[in-house]
Amino acid sequence: MIGDDEHVWTEKGIFNIEGGCYAKCVGLTREKEPEIYDAVKFGAVVENIRYFPDDVRTINYDDISLTENTRVCYPLEHIPGAKLPAIGGHPKNIIFLTCDANGVLPPIAKLTKEQVKYHFISGYTAKVAGTEMGITEPVATFSACFGEAFLPLHPYKYASMLAEMVEKYNTNVWLMNTGWSGGKYGVGKRMSLKISRGILDEIHNGNLEKAEYETMPGFNLRVPKQVQGIDSKILMPINTWKDKNEYY
Repeated sequence: MIGDDEHVWTEKGIFNIEGGCYAKCVGLTREKEPEIYDAVKFGAVVENIRYFPDDVRTINYDDISLTENTRVCYPLEHIPGAKLPAIGGHPKNIIFLTCDANGVLPPIAKLTKEQVKYHFISGYTAKVAGTEMGITEPVATFSACFGEAFLPLHPYKYASMLAEMVEKYNTNVWLMNTGWSGGKYGVGKRMSLKISRGILDEIHNGNLEKAEYETMPGFNLRVPKQVQGIDSKILMPINTWKDKNEYY
């Protein structure tokens, strides 16, 4: 790991410009997120969160009385295996994360060069409870280049730059849905961390690049037929919906 959020990609490789990590910590446990849980120690800063009354050095991660948007930030060196200085080579894989509250996108798809630009410019995701004031359930949103508020230039400029680097360094680009499956919010279920992590493992070990794919109608996304350790039914979204007409 070289960083949490903001990175720069140059002709020499990538580097992180923050030197630390920032994580939401509502309901945090060692079982769910061992690296983050163990990173909360001397030198970390917690925000919007309370402690147990009888032990002011033990954090109550389940207390959301101030806000659900509880956070922790900590230095990069609190994560085992972090690379210091925070620099690396050219990425073999780039993963776009989208939280699809409509439950129509697959958990993973391999993007073509044209789709890389399209989905980067679209920046489709959902605002979820605990990230913004007044948001109590998911609301679909589009943020150009997944960071519209920070763009001084036109989104096409960044999409073109990304496409050039992806082609030059032969990087795979993926679209991962961490949102809902089997129906929209309120009907389906949120994609589990276990599924998302299992898919990421198969991306990074190279297995998914060699997988057999089928095309999902509508979005024309290339979806793997099988992923090691994952129920194949969940890979094509329509297979998880009880009401196929409602899916369409």
